[in-house]
Amino acid sequence: MTKTYIADMASLTPLIGREVQFNDTAIALFRLSDDSIKAIENRCPHKNGPLAEGTVSGTHVFCPLHDYKISLTTGEVAAPDEGCVQTYETVVENGQIFLVTE
Repeated sequence: MTKTYIADMASLTPLIGREVQFNDTAIALFRLSDDSIKAIENRCPHKNGPLAEGTVSGTHVFCPLHDYKISLTTGEVAAPDEGCVQTYETVVENGQIFLVTE
């Protein structure tokens, strides 16, 4: 298991996404209202919309291009739409956010 620092908690506004880079991949980071951190691939499976610019509701983000509803927990697109994005495990230690990879 590897932890990679990606951001500070203080740099994230609750319910507003932020794009970070990880191994040449754009990741959308979200700080939810309960201060949990979710990280998903910053690309809607429909038309590659930037999910970090989407609207957060609960544990979902709505793509800013065509309003696809995507789970920040599983990466699954809600029916009747289809698709999935990569999700990433995060951990917060002393106000720092890390991505956890195998």
